[in-house]
Amino acid sequence: MKTEELRIRNMVSSRCITAVRQMLKSLDMTELERISLGKVVVGYEDERQLAQFIDALPSIGFALVEDEGQQTVEMIKVAAIELFYHGNNANSLIRNSDHLSERTGMPYHQLSRVFSEQTGTTLEKYIILLKIERVKELLSYKDLTLSEISYQMGYSSVQYLSNQFKQVTDVTPKQFKEGKGGGRIPLDRLI
Repeated sequence: MKTEELRIRNMVSSRCITAVRQMLKSLDMTELERISLGKVVVGYEDERQLAQFIDALPSIGFALVEDEGQQTVEMIKVAAIELFYHGNNANSLIRNSDHLSERTGMPYHQLSRVFSEQTGTTLEKYIILLKIERVKELLSYKDLTLSEISYQMGYSSVQYLSNQFKQVTDVTPKQFKEGKGGGRIPLDRLI
């Protein structure tokens, strides 16, 4: 049996993991070694099985990432999503750059350079967009106050969060809660 580690674009949530797992099962590729956000390690007997899996990825909204620069970008995105969506307030305790460097095993300046080269936007801008999408999600639940959201997302103040939110979305957090302005943007379409 052969094994292969594959990097997969747009695989950003637990539902994505479930969708990939189901696809592997439907293709009788049951020798799953590991699966996590943006990555799967599969075992297979026949090269055709692997090719079928790769060819089927676009049907569920994913794609194989083969270019090394794009693989780095996907690792960065996964690490940032983990921080802001699954971090349990870790964002307010550690610096974003430290988290991304630790998760990818690369120095932040190198991550920032590769991200900019590959996407045409800065890593800092992507992080801001990602944080604002998380804030939109938390606002839509109406469980937390803006002060609690500000703390959870690592903002130094409610005012700073509100200013950044308005700058990115053209509406205030209050206006967003009232249904004004645009809705949420899927994470795979932020950049």
